[in-house]
Amino acid sequence: MKLTQCAMLVAGLMLAAAAYAQGDSLAKVNGVTIPQSRSDILIKEMTAQGRPDTPEMRDAIRQELINREIVAQEAIKKGLHKRPEVATQIELQRQAVLINAYLQDYLKAHPISDEDVRKEYERVKESAGSREYKVRHILVESEDEAKQIIAQIRKGGSFDKIAAEKSKDQGSKGRGGDLDWATPARYVPAFGQAITKLKKGQMTDAPVQTQFGWHVIRVDDERPSKFPPLEEAKPQIEQQMRQQTVNKAFTDLRAKAKVE
Repeated sequence: MKLTQCAMLVAGLMLAAAAYAQGDSLAKVNGVTIPQSRSDILIKEMTAQGRPDTPEMRDAIRQELINREIVAQEAIKKGLHKRPEVATQIELQRQAVLINAYLQDYLKAHPISDEDVRKEYERVKESAGSREYKVRHILVESEDEAKQIIAQIRKGGSFDKIAAEKSKDQGSKGRGGDLDWATPARYVPAFGQAITKLKKGQMTDAPVQTQFGWHVIRVDDERPSKFPPLEEAKPQIEQQMRQQTVNKAFTDLRAKAKVE
């Protein structure tokens, strides 16, 4: 592990270390004790990221903490901590540590059970639908232009070629408007609803309007949807549910706060 990498971790967690009991001494610098708890926090953080707990890593952390203490003492001697911009940065770091501690405590008090994950999985699976579609579209600014394109295709014009020439969707125009396979739920409602009304090889008779503009849509193929099994989807669902829990914590606190 490089010392610079260690330094980045130390910078984000130094304030958190102060919240732990001082405990044993890691080292002393000019008579100031560096508590072992600082090293313990960084070791825990690194092993959680999959890094092996080795004597070399522990020594690198120790040396970096010593280096930082030396520089920090010198900065205080120069009064740099009294500069407004430095004091503000320190306060922001302190807030960040407190916010993280609060959210971890909130998540611990509001755990997400396996049953919660299973119910959310079933809900998402049901909302995704039982079929997925291979779709092409041409996106333009106006309804009149979309109607002209439909008429042009009806007369034998190439959907792919017109999409490449006129579509506003930069992501699909180079592929002739191809959006690949997806369930209707992946799209905005009006677009998704239009897809389900089309049969394989069929194009919309009239343009479909969304917030992006006017679409000419064609379904090239359809098949039963492929939804990942619960165990495969579980990590992502848990992450999304944790984020929802955190968002609720913020919303509840904001509702109770007096902001002037």
